[in-house]
Amino acid sequence: MGIPAGAGRLLGSGRTADVYALDDRDGLGDRGGPGGGAWVLRRYRDGYGDAPAEAAVMEYVRGHGYPVPRVRAADARPRTDLVMERLYGPTVVEALAAGQLTAGEAGSALALLLRDLHAIPARRSADPAVRVLHLDLHPENVLLTPAGPMVIDWANADEGPPGRDWSMSAVIVAQVAVDDDPRAPLAEEMLSALLADCPDPALLTGPDGGLGWATGQRAANPTMSSREVELLGEAGELIRRLLA
Repeated sequence: MGIPAGAGRLLGSGRTADVYALDDRDGLGDRGGPGGGAWVLRRYRDGYGDAPAEAAVMEYVRGHGYPVPRVRAADARPRTDLVMERLYGPTVVEALAAGQLTAGEAGSALALLLRDLHAIPARRSADPAVRVLHLDLHPENVLLTPAGPMVIDWANADEGPPGRDWSMSAVIVAQVAVDDDPRAPLAEEMLSALLADCPDPALLTGPDGGLGWATGQRAANPTMSSREVELLGEAGELIRRLLA
């Protein structure tokens, strides 16, 4: 089955993709409401994304009980197009703004999602030290649905040492914490809770830790603004200070 025709209204846009509601053609339409079988089309722009690869990772971790949306047509769609279950609920950022949870609770929730993900064996590697990594697990990629937190945006997913995942999440939050941003105090509180629940600080700052790798990846990311890149050094210092 190919991509359903009839992509409907634009639901949201990110740095590399747009998300559209789907109509009811091919039985994949937006029938409105949790459990109603609603689906969305996520379409990457400007050559980004590998939807079949992303879908394969999502289905793999979902098979291990990890909270991700269902996906459809994984092998028959263009590489830019991902059809997946529509989720209902605020992102962690939106829930924070609405006072539905504290920054500390948000950080602990991110830590739990990382721990649970790294309990899943790698999909391809036989090395027991290698795990599935999300590599973009931050508060805007976690939705608080009626069924619980759900993790979206698996475009960067890979396999490797868990310290890379912990480091990437920490760096993303730390960049907000050290910026001239009204959300900075909340971001630092969230980061503190995230790092407090890390099983071992060496995952980030040890000899084989992932912090240097994560800051390098962020610096090389073409979607980063010059200001965001400038903040990486200070973000790394904050992480090390909180882990000391």
